[in-house]
Amino acid sequence: MASETDPDTPRAAAAGAPHAPGTDPPGAPAERGGWLADAERLDVALYAAVARTPTPALDRAMAKLSHAADYSRISLAAAALLATAGGPRGRRAAVHGLAAIAVTSTVVNQGMKRLGRRRPDRARLHVPEARHVPMPDSTSFPSGHAAAAFAFATGVGHVLPGAAVPLRGLAAAVAWSRIHTGVHYPGDVAVGALTGTVLAQLTAQLLERRF
Repeated sequence: MASETDPDTPRAAAAGAPHAPGTDPPGAPAERGGWLADAERLDVALYAAVARTPTPALDRAMAKLSHAADYSRISLAAAALLATAGGPRGRRAAVHGLAAIAVTSTVVNQGMKRLGRRRPDRARLHVPEARHVPMPDSTSFPSGHAAAAFAFATGVGHVLPGAAVPLRGLAAAVAWSRIHTGVHYPGDVAVGALTGTVLAQLTAQLLERRF
């Protein structure tokens, strides 16, 4: 699933330079009109706020969780558990969850990622090194990790509603870890989560009609 330099980051904002109250944080897009530009400035500001908030107790845990979620490994392990210990409904739930991941990953990686948003510049936006995980080579929008995690939770929940709550909680933690580690802006994660949820619902409907 899921260069370092964000083209929307003003070159004048040197790393480590403070910004005056009421002004855009380093990395915010240059001043321009329109609601989309306002949304992008807010997105960068939220990212910067997370980056500058000290959370030493969370940093290592979030980095480990983010890494564990690479290639949907957590979801694959959960699917294996459902298939082996959950009986017929568990196997059906695992199929729904994995199908949702497959559809979502295809749409995100082969379609939406082509929009081409650059990854955040962690150095310029002062993300602590203790949080760092490898920066993916793919583009930033939307978050593939968030999309896949929410797709799996939604797909499984279609068959086993009781399993949806813990799986969505885990998906939310994975999504947050991508912001916390600095590899995604909050907007990337929010759109990824919504995309995964919607595509999983559509996939479940298609599976119900065909099987």
